[in-house]
Amino acid sequence: MHWQLTGEAPKDLRLSWRVDTASRAALEEELFGKQVLISDYDDYPIVEIVAGYRSQSEAEFSFRQMKDPHVVRFAPMHHWTDHNIRVHTFTCVLALQIAHLMRYQARRAGRHLSVRALLDELGHIGETVLLYQGERGRPKARRMLTETTPTQQRLSEIVSLDRHAPRRPGNPSHQPPATS
Repeated sequence: MHWQLTGEAPKDLRLSWRVDTASRAALEEELFGKQVLISDYDDYPIVEIVAGYRSQSEAEFSFRQMKDPHVVRFAPMHHWTDHNIRVHTFTCVLALQIAHLMRYQARRAGRHLSVRALLDELGHIGETVLLYQGERGRPKARRMLTETTPTQQRLSEIVSLDRHAPRRPGNPSHQPPATS
């Protein structure tokens, strides 16, 4: 841009400007759309430096998800002490990491869902507790999941939801599967 300021007193000041299209075209040709990455990791391969830079957007997206009330909501925070604020922050970051890990597991199993969609599907799986009077003593409780869609059932299998469900003590048919 070329500009010129004329006048002596503030009331007489006038600014005129024009775009130099030839200079702009030269700048666009040489600079626009290019980025320069500077790193002090001299022993890193260039491919890794570029991959690290490009993955920065994923980290920024994760921080945006912490503001999403349907994923991992960071606020409102009802804590006042530094310790409780740190614990709250750690819990939110840990929950987001677990959600991303579940999404990764689902993607490896062929289910390409966003974190929000995955948590929404899993969040609609309900647990019902049936209470019935036994032969004697306290009422017995039987826990069971509500009916699930095929997608919910598959996601439940992928993230081993049944492994984390409450178990009746002493009943081997309800014990988690052995892991090797």
